Amino acid sequence: MHKIYFDHAATTSTRKEVVDIMLPYFTESFGNPSSVYEIARKNKQAVDEARQKTADLLGADFNEIYFTSGGTESDNWAIKGVAESYKSKGNHIITSAIEHHAVLHTCQYLESKGYEVTYLPVDEYGQVNPEDVRKAIKDTTILISIMYANNEIGTIQPIEEIGRIAKERGVLFHTDAVQAMGHIPIDVKKANVDLLSFSGHKFHGPKGIGALYIRKGVRIKPLLHGGAQERNRRAGTENVPGIVGLAAALELAIRDMEENNKKMLELRDYIIRGITERIEHVKLNGHPTKRLPNNINFTFDFIEGESLLLLLDSKGIYCSSGSACTSGSLDPSHVLLAIGLPHERAHGSLRITLGDENTKEEADYLLEVLPSVVQRLRDMSPLYEEFKRKNK
Repeated sequence: MHKIYFDHAATTSTRKEVVDIMLPYFTESFGNPSSVYEIARKNKQAVDEARQKTADLLGADFNEIYFTSGGTESDNWAIKGVAESYKSKGNHIITSAIEHHAVLHTCQYLESKGYEVTYLPVDEYGQVNPEDVRKAIKDTTILISIMYANNEIGTIQPIEEIGRIAKERGVLFHTDAVQAMGHIPIDVKKANVDLLSFSGHKFHGPKGIGALYIRKGVRIKPLLHGGAQERNRRAGTENVPGIVGLAAALELAIRDMEENNKKMLELRDYIIRGITERIEHVKLNGHPTKRLPNNINFTFDFIEGESLLLLLDSKGIYCSSGSACTSGSLDPSHVLLAIGLPHERAHGSLRITLGDENTKEEADYLLEVLPSVVQRLRDMSPLYEEFKRKNK
């Protein structure tokens, strides 16, 4: 039976080269980098080298990279840490309606603590208008947090422009780059960002490791308290294998980005054309061109996304209906509602996210299986029956 993985936005496999680089730090070189003896000093050096490599790849400085447990922690730390550090200046935060829940739920938590949050709308393609950001800034605004690229519909935001507006107005700017990192070129200086979050497992690195870029001069309170690790800003024994693996995976992802993106763009557009030609009553969600090279998100009218996923799973095709972090929820995607889809249509979405190992043969199998699966579900749908009756 086919086993085809089309859910790379949820997570990726760890590259073999990355695992090989990590392995010695689990068994032989296992010292705690905060200790003083030789195997500890060697690991401290390995962490320093990984930090320098990561900084170089992002156009940052060594002291601006802080390792975390992943994107969720980085987002929480950036938003809560800045909110607490700058509360004497103001209590207003600006974000968008389509952020990942790691940002949205953090902002909602801060609202319960007396902070004011503006959730900016997006257009039909899921883009934030920079002018809306400009208009939303008040004297009390201390932070803007807009994601680099959306995890569900793949839309890339005008980050540089928003960053310029933030800089002009003296407001700190954070971006959740978890989906974008390793897939599109990112330079923190060019992007005009003050804080940037990312996570290793989205670009063939290990799970449980991420980082937060904090521009020099930004005040930020620690999220975790305890030891003096990460220059007194993030307590906890360093995850040496993870840190080494993160830097190695990022280096490989950026090295191979151009070649991989060319291949994935061709495959992405081939699948989009194939679905549009073979299946009626479908809508491509997200921006037609300003989108991640590996992202495809369709709404199929008259059916439930959950049922679609289960039938595809039975055929050996693994996809998603949105963010993996909300896959246990029966609520329609907040992203699809924000771009204007009604509830009943927002329930019928399918997200296909490609990896560099996916092939045209796999795409052809998907295009062969998907129309009959969609038709089978529509044949059981009272909504489809009603539609056909009205349109006879």
